[in-house]
Amino acid sequence: MNLICAEKLDKTYRAGDVDVHAVQSVDFVIEPASFVAFVGPSGSGKSTVLNMIGCLDRPTSGTLTVMGTDVSTLDRNASARFRGQNIGFIFQDFNLIPVLTAYENIEYPLIMVQEWPAAARAKRITELLAAVGMSDQAHKRPDQLSGGQKQRVAVARALVANTKLVLADEPTANLDHDSAYRIIGLMKKMRDEFGTTFVFSTHDPKIMREAELTYALEDGRLQLGTGGNHV
Repeated sequence: MNLICAEKLDKTYRAGDVDVHAVQSVDFVIEPASFVAFVGPSGSGKSTVLNMIGCLDRPTSGTLTVMGTDVSTLDRNASARFRGQNIGFIFQDFNLIPVLTAYENIEYPLIMVQEWPAAARAKRITELLAAVGMSDQAHKRPDQLSGGQKQRVAVARALVANTKLVLADEPTANLDHDSAYRIIGLMKKMRDEFGTTFVFSTHDPKIMREAELTYALEDGRLQLGTGGNHV
């Protein structure tokens, strides 16, 4: 069963008196436990695709099924519930809360979205801190961490609620070369251990080389010959 399936997916924005066709009649499928990249120049539509998969934006037309749910039909409240229960996010600027420690940043979704009991939260967070190699940094705030360490915390936060889908928008853009490769390796390790699907929007050739499936977009359309496996 496909984890994600898009058919004739279209997103049109209104900018003044002009219709902007950000995504045009796009079809794609993504299977469970995949490592997938949407690539293309700025304005190609790749971030728009991620936003629609993540229920941050609604398609103008077409269907988009995520984990068996047609998310194109969800209203704002239903989209928020689905997003909070099923999808993790990783951002290029980390989006950690400055006043919270690494531990507390990872804990945040379990309190604000899913309301896990304290003992279950502590067990899960401790496991993930160990998995991302941050146990000894648990009580440091973001301003006390390097860029690579911040992104490790962000990976743990994305996975903490046992999500099977993580959307990563340019997750290596603010990292140096070595840190970027370490984060990519960490995400592949998490995929292998937890069966999580990672879907990227990226310009980074390092992620493109590691992706098992790449969809190239230009002017909102999928390019011919994309969607193939890369070894």
